[in-house]
Amino acid sequence: MTEIHPGQRVAVLVDAQNLYHTAQSLHSRNIDYSALLEKAVQNRQLTRAIAYVIRADAPEEESFFDALIDIGFEAKIKDIKTFSDGTKKADWDVGMSLDAVTLANHVDTIVLCTGDGDFSRLCSHLRHEGVRVEVMAFESSTAEELIDEADTFLDLGERTDTFLL
Repeated sequence: MTEIHPGQRVAVLVDAQNLYHTAQSLHSRNIDYSALLEKAVQNRQLTRAIAYVIRADAPEEESFFDALIDIGFEAKIKDIKTFSDGTKKADWDVGMSLDAVTLANHVDTIVLCTGDGDFSRLCSHLRHEGVRVEVMAFESSTAEELIDEADTFLDLGERTDTFLL
């Protein structure tokens, strides 16, 4: 696949729930989204940066959403759903995948910031369409099939001093 060069148009799609829970469970720390975006772009032409987040009615989340916007992300927010049995669910897998497929005709590279193996088929499809796919996540909790389908993989766990607060 194409190497990185300054003229590349890049879209960065961040599965914030996936990264948050992994950073918390492995390191008891938070993601540095500014550093994440900077590394994902790597001096290329940023077309879109989207962070997919869940609103769970926590007091600090509105300031987090505002911080993402200040950094340069578009925050796509979905409310968490509570079912009659008390279980809760919210994910952005379909929305993130649809955005990636839609953006594929407008970018050279898509950076997926997630370790969710559900995105491995998306990677395969994007690469088939001629889009370079880069994945940034914590290798210890990233599905092997996602790593295998990406053109490159960057392990956030190897650079916790850079990517964690």
